[in-house]
Amino acid sequence: KRTVTLIEKDGYPDSVYLNAAKIFQGIHTEKSKDTVLVRYGSDSESPVLAFKDEHSRRVSYELAFSALKYQDLLEEILLDSGVYPCQSIPDELTSLLVVMLYDLQDRKFEARKTFDEEEPVEEVQEVGHYLYCYKTKLAAALARCRIKYDALSIEHFVPETIWKQEQRASALPFCVWINTFKISLEDVISNLETKGLTKVESVSDFDHYTYAMDQHCHDVLVFPSSLKEELLNLDLFADFKLLLQ
Repeated sequence: KRTVTLIEKDGYPDSVYLNAAKIFQGIHTEKSKDTVLVRYGSDSESPVLAFKDEHSRRVSYELAFSALKYQDLLEEILLDSGVYPCQSIPDELTSLLVVMLYDLQDRKFEARKTFDEEEPVEEVQEVGHYLYCYKTKLAAALARCRIKYDALSIEHFVPETIWKQEQRASALPFCVWINTFKISLEDVISNLETKGLTKVESVSDFDHYTYAMDQHCHDVLVFPSSLKEELLNLDLFADFKLLLQ
């Protein structure tokens, strides 16, 4: 069965980690000089980002902002495990260390797969190998943090304000574009009706299996958030006849 919603838990190509680290370097939270324990080096120059494609750009930013969201926790894990500081990893690579640590714990500290189509990046290989060598200590430090803060999972370390924002965002209706080069509006509606979806006048009329036409764009449809995962598995999306906005 085709699907476009596969969750990547095998890691990313080296270039994604490198770009994510550059992004994180520019957005990470600066601590006051008297409390700083993790040093990120200088970020006086604007980073040069080179993305292979749109997918690489998206996952690089997602990885960087995920690391930002859990920056305090990731720093505590590095310090508590004794993995940081490390003489072989300069301050300029600390952002890479934090970004790759987030990804490592997201993979449940499993090894990442090799991407043969890309040239390996020496710094990424070095930091990745270093973290994986200490995966047991890192996992233990994460477990201690969970006990210390009475957190069931890493998501419970997110500040309440951010958690509420994410809850609101996840409940918003989502839009899709009809790729009129591949399919007509009529055929899309017919296809959706065969799947049991009913057209309603506006988002205020949404029930579960419903959708609405955008009021301003004739080639845009709006769906309830509860249908997102189910719809993305349809052939309409796999064949790029519908495009998620």
